[in-house]
Amino acid sequence: MNQKERAVLIAVLATVTLMVAVDLATDSQEGVALWHVLIEGGAGLAALFGIFFLMKDSFNLQHKLSDSLNENARLKSEAQEWKQEARKYIEGLSHSIDLQLSKWNLSLAEKEVALLLLKGLSLKEIAEVRGTSEKTARAQSIAIYSKSGLAGRSELAAFFLEDLLQPQAAE
Repeated sequence: MNQKERAVLIAVLATVTLMVAVDLATDSQEGVALWHVLIEGGAGLAALFGIFFLMKDSFNLQHKLSDSLNENARLKSEAQEWKQEARKYIEGLSHSIDLQLSKWNLSLAEKEVALLLLKGLSLKEIAEVRGTSEKTARAQSIAIYSKSGLAGRSELAAFFLEDLLQPQAAE
């Protein structure tokens, strides 16, 4: 139930409660039977309980939303801090990868394809990104593997990333 629906339901229940209260006041002056007053009073109390329940639920949802927004902001901040901390290392890694690709005598197009392969794109996706055919992307990837002496995408990724992903020694 969204916030607007809750507000409408609370308004309806408040109106019912008010109407029951007015009716109880007039009934008590007219000397209506006790069972009638008790039934109407129960209906009024049920409407009040409904208002209380909806309000409590609404406040709980607002509290959870606030907590979620705070957690989201904290995680975004943490991610931004990590990116800033890691930036110098990433720039160094990027420079080192570029140097190695140059050592393998890759053309500019082959370097671009190699980087896209490292990012995990498929040959079809590489072709789309570069505006070439999949056949061209395949031929360039084969040239990359041939010039580098590597057997395929897995070895290409391992060549650059294997040493980065070492488990930390237990302290």
